[in-house]
Amino acid sequence: MTLPDTAVDPADADRTFQVDLRGLVDLLSHHLYSSPRVYLRELMQNAVDALTARHSLEPAAPGDAFGIRLYADGSVVRVEDDGVGLTEADVHTFLATIGRSSKRAERIAEQRADFIGQFGIGLLSCFLVADEIHVLSRSARTPDAPAVEWRGRGDGSYTVRTLPPSARPRPGTTVTLTPRADVGEWTRPAQVHALARHFGSLLCHPVTFDDGTGGPGASINPEPAPWSRMFPTPGARSRALAAYGEEVFGFTPLDTIELDLPAVGLKGIACVLPETVPPGRRHGHRVHVKGMLLSEQAEEILPEWAFFVRCIVDAESLRPTASRESLYEDDTLAAVREALAERLREWIARAAASDPDLLARFLQAHHLAVKSLAVHDDEILRMLLPWLPFETTDGHTTLDEFARTHRTVLVTSSVEEFRQVAAIASAAGLGVVNGGYTYDRELVHRLPEIRPEASVADLDPATLTAHLDPVDRETELAAAGYLALARDALAVFDCDVALRTFQPASAPALLVDSREARHERTRSQLAREQEGGLWGDILGALRQEAPRAQLILNQLNPLVRTAVAIDEPELARTSAEALYGQAAMLSRRPLRPAESSLINRSFLDLLAHALRKDS
Repeated sequence: MTLPDTAVDPADADRTFQVDLRGLVDLLSHHLYSSPRVYLRELMQNAVDALTARHSLEPAAPGDAFGIRLYADGSVVRVEDDGVGLTEADVHTFLATIGRSSKRAERIAEQRADFIGQFGIGLLSCFLVADEIHVLSRSARTPDAPAVEWRGRGDGSYTVRTLPPSARPRPGTTVTLTPRADVGEWTRPAQVHALARHFGSLLCHPVTFDDGTGGPGASINPEPAPWSRMFPTPGARSRALAAYGEEVFGFTPLDTIELDLPAVGLKGIACVLPETVPPGRRHGHRVHVKGMLLSEQAEEILPEWAFFVRCIVDAESLRPTASRESLYEDDTLAAVREALAERLREWIARAAASDPDLLARFLQAHHLAVKSLAVHDDEILRMLLPWLPFETTDGHTTLDEFARTHRTVLVTSSVEEFRQVAAIASAAGLGVVNGGYTYDRELVHRLPEIRPEASVADLDPATLTAHLDPVDRETELAAAGYLALARDALAVFDCDVALRTFQPASAPALLVDSREARHERTRSQLAREQEGGLWGDILGALRQEAPRAQLILNQLNPLVRTAVAIDEPELARTSAEALYGQAAMLSRRPLRPAESSLINRSFLDLLAHALRKDS
């Protein structure tokens, strides 16, 4: 059966997008890049790529036979190279085409592994500082090739002219910009020179700068990177790397770690920061790709735990993003990140094995970074856990020293719990570690993996109170009335009261109360307040007997011995409230509103009682 022809409604015909070239240029040149200063980097990148292609065309030429010359006199900015140059067809393909693919362009792109960027899109950054881009180029592929002139304008229009070879006697490309008046800060001679040094100091091709005053051109990159130079001794090399790190980052490194990953052509150094870095703060790293500075804030080159170093690296195989201001996250970058992390681990291992002084200085400044690494890295844990400092009842000390004194190491779950018990536990001979800081509790519990003879346990109130001595029966009976009044006064805080003897005698009372116990009491109180409602039913289903805090009075303290002998009920209650308030403040935990009110009230009541007594 033959289907009848169907007429196509003109309204249904395919149409072509209408592209506003001025808007496209504005989008790319004003929103792709972070700052107008990148225009010079893009011009230098294109020049370097052209030189790379020229050396591929003429491999026998000396390395310094071709170079880049920059010129800025305040009225123009010019970048000239001795690269491979462009034919008229290249101009149309690379400078005047955005987003169009061609078989020739695809073939060339496959061969651009040695190039930093791509033609065309980077040139658009010049519209950040100029309304017109003038390009004069001559191809090195043909001896008698004509010169080609291209003028591109910010409205998306361009012109192309073919000129005789004499218009540019040597192969290469010259890009000239006439800056707008509003961008003078980026195109002044001194600024162009500074930007060229900033972006191109590690380039392998010779780069010079001329400010138009008639003097000799200044070299932008007079020396190769320090890791690429030869030195007479390892010490001289180490000092040169440290001096370079100090020049770039502005601090004297605690040490420098040389980085070398031949698989991706990466070389550089990691500078160990000499001072403590706030937790969670990450420094950016300087990443060069084939000598050209890509980013000063490339956090992604190292894992998060490596915030104790800042790196300067130059790589061959890392991919930049479209703006060429950061790295493209791919498998190669992930592999580089892991390999660099391994280099840092190796440095820590070498310091632990052969340089105890360096290790001590490093741990003093960066123990938190090492603790975060040790949590996830068994090798670092085995090497460094005994040397890491912790807050303990013996002061700040290493676990190795602490475990020699205390066969059983007790660890608290919070900072406030440690502060509650530290003085009493120390006097009782208990070895307690503050486990409230990030990573500390988890690491202390892994101590037996390194020191099998040591045992670790969580500290709970029962463990502590078991080490407090009871008072004799006569003293307990004599204080029974006072203790009953005290328990009644503190019932609102779910707090029991007991009388014991413990050192130091200067401590009148100890408040034993855990964060979990306070949370459970808060939940129970909410359940009571919400009795009968849906929320109350949910909390009631979880209800357990609420744990009670315990105020332990010290019979060895003169103030407590006086207090338990008080025979005035109201004064006894007030003294108990005051002792509770003082113990709560010494625990350094946040006070509840009711506790703050109690402290103020008990103080005023005691003051009033003292004044009445004196009168």
